[in-house]
Amino acid sequence: MHWVPVAALSDNYIWLVADDEGNAFVVDPGEAAPVEAALAERGWRLTAILLTHHHNDHVGGVSELVSRHDVEVYASADPRIQPKNQIVGDGDTFTLDAPRASFKVIGVPGHTSSHIAYYGEGFLFCGDTLFSVGCGRLFEGTPEQMLASLDRFADLPPDTLVCCAHEYTTSNIRFALSVEPDNDALLRRRDEVAELRAAGAPSVPSRLADEYATNPFLRVDSPSVAQWADLQGHDQAARIARFAALRKAKDTFAA
Repeated sequence: MHWVPVAALSDNYIWLVADDEGNAFVVDPGEAAPVEAALAERGWRLTAILLTHHHNDHVGGVSELVSRHDVEVYASADPRIQPKNQIVGDGDTFTLDAPRASFKVIGVPGHTSSHIAYYGEGFLFCGDTLFSVGCGRLFEGTPEQMLASLDRFADLPPDTLVCCAHEYTTSNIRFALSVEPDNDALLRRRDEVAELRAAGAPSVPSRLADEYATNPFLRVDSPSVAQWADLQGHDQAARIARFAALRKAKDTFAA
């Protein structure tokens, strides 16, 4: 598989993946024009669209792409997501014919109530649930729901490529360092991302193993995050309370 994060809007990434024959699928096309340009540049043919949730920066380009390409559109049953012709939900599996790729659907409510992720072929297309060194805001869900959603990624292989939908890594690292300033893996990630961004390169995808080493929202059970929660006046014994404290702190973090 050949993959490329297509930059769109202010800080979105639209994931475009193709086989050696140029058959391609796209994930969360918030705009059509960047996708069309990337397809034309590479000579690829669009065959499928995968959607994680209903926010316009993830679905805004779907109608235009559908009008130009003969594609299958995979999405949840949420009526706010249109157009679509393949409805999928938690636990479903499906296989694209070209490119030949199989996916498992994982229900991950939290950012939105009907958010789903797609895992397969070594990729995790997680929309706005998991970011590199961060996680999505809770627009429609609770901290308990979002933590349970993130917990569902724990059984995936450590070398899974986390294909999130925004370039938030630098600001996420600044917040993470306020929680775990002595995390060596996080300090290395900070330097790596600084080099990538200085060169104009995306900071994603990241490896799932690296997220578990650096991402405070995946590290709520670590002693250092529990210590941070205690210093903030939160119950360090309750993991949901620790997660909620992290999310609240990130919502208002400025540095």
